[in-house]
Amino acid sequence: MQKWSFLVFVVLISIQCSAQRNTSSIIVENQGKVGIGTATPDELLTVKGTIHTREVQVDLEGAVAPDYVFEHYLTGTSQRLPSYERRSLQELAAYIRSNGHLPNIPSAATMEKEGIALKQFNLLLLEKIEELTLYTLEQQKEIEQLREKLSKLEE
Repeated sequence: MQKWSFLVFVVLISIQCSAQRNTSSIIVENQGKVGIGTATPDELLTVKGTIHTREVQVDLEGAVAPDYVFEHYLTGTSQRLPSYERRSLQELAAYIRSNGHLPNIPSAATMEKEGIALKQFNLLLLEKIEELTLYTLEQQKEIEQLREKLSKLEE
């Protein structure tokens, strides 16, 4: 019985010492905000450090998925985002020359100052991927037409 009492005592002391060491790394404020690695959480969960996880599930909750890019391409308009207009490559080049970054993507200075909201940023990146896909398909079609013209000229 004394062995068990001693073992329980050692475990309890270990737990208490471990908890004392970690009290500064996890903070719960009275507003329900949790901070890991910070004493001043500014959101429901604030982590000052790296997060390691297997998966992150993000709900769209009102955000519009970029299917509007293809919808606009296929039908000439988009019900999902009626204000969407894909720029021509010439317009895109002019925008980049003037602004130094892609349309609807924050500048490096803005990202460095404000950070990025991953949900919105991932949706913007998908929009750009869909636009790039359409530009590539259009260029491929033009290449095929030019090849056809060239082969007729060579005959």
